[in-house]
Amino acid sequence: MNMAARYTEAEKLDHEQMVEKHVPLVKRVAYHLMGRMPSCVQLDDLIQAGMVGLLEAINNYDGSKGASFETYARIRIQGAMIDEVRRGDWTPRSVYRKARQLAEAVHAVENRVGREAQAEEVAQELGMSLDEYNSILRDTAGCHVLSYDELNGDAWNSDPAVNAEEKGPLPELQKLRFKESLAEAIAALPERERLVMSLYYDDEFNLREIGEILGVSEARVCQIHGQALNRLRARMHDWISGD
Repeated sequence: MNMAARYTEAEKLDHEQMVEKHVPLVKRVAYHLMGRMPSCVQLDDLIQAGMVGLLEAINNYDGSKGASFETYARIRIQGAMIDEVRRGDWTPRSVYRKARQLAEAVHAVENRVGREAQAEEVAQELGMSLDEYNSILRDTAGCHVLSYDELNGDAWNSDPAVNAEEKGPLPELQKLRFKESLAEAIAALPERERLVMSLYYDDEFNLREIGEILGVSEARVCQIHGQALNRLRARMHDWISGD
C-alpha cells in the first residue's frame, strides 16, 4: 500500500471514529428537542437529520477558528434537526400569528405599566379570558423551539467558526449588541421564567425534568417557558419588529 492509500485509509478511519464518538451527542440533542415537539414529529427523524448535521460538522470543522468541535457540532446538529422540522411544515401559520399577537400584547402592557406583564393583564389586553389565554399559550408552545431560534439571531444555523473579517466590523458589532440586549432581557425575566430558560437551554434538562426540579407539572413548565419567550420577544421588539 502506497503512502497516499495509507493516508486515505487513516483519514477514513478517523472520520468513522468521529461519527461513532458523537452519535450520543446527536441522540441527546434529539431527546432534548422532542420535549417540546408535537406528536407528529418522530424521534427517529430528528436523529437522522442530526446525523446529517454531524457529518457536515465533521467535514467542515476548522479548529483554527476557535470553537471547540463539540460546540460547533451541537449547533450544526440542532440546526439540521430544526431545518427538518421546518421542512415538515407542521405548524400552521395561525399558530405563529397567535404567538406574535401574544408577544405584542406583552409589549403593549409592559410599556404601559412599566413592569412585568401578568398573565391576567395580557389576557385582558387581548380581550379574552385567562383560560383562553392559557389555551393559546399551550397551542403556541410547540412553535417556541423555532421562535427562540429567530430571537437568538438564527444561532442554531450560524457557523461559530466563520472568520469575523469575512463579515466586516459593522455586522459583528450589531450582532454583539443584539446578544448583549438579549442577555439583559433574559436577566430581567421573572425568577421562575429565568430559571426555566437556564435549565432548558444552558443545563439541557427536558421539560419533565424541570417540572420535577420545580415541583410542578410538565404542562406548567411548558407554559412558563412560553411566557418567557413571549416576554423576550416583546422586550426585543425593536430588534425583531421587522421580521
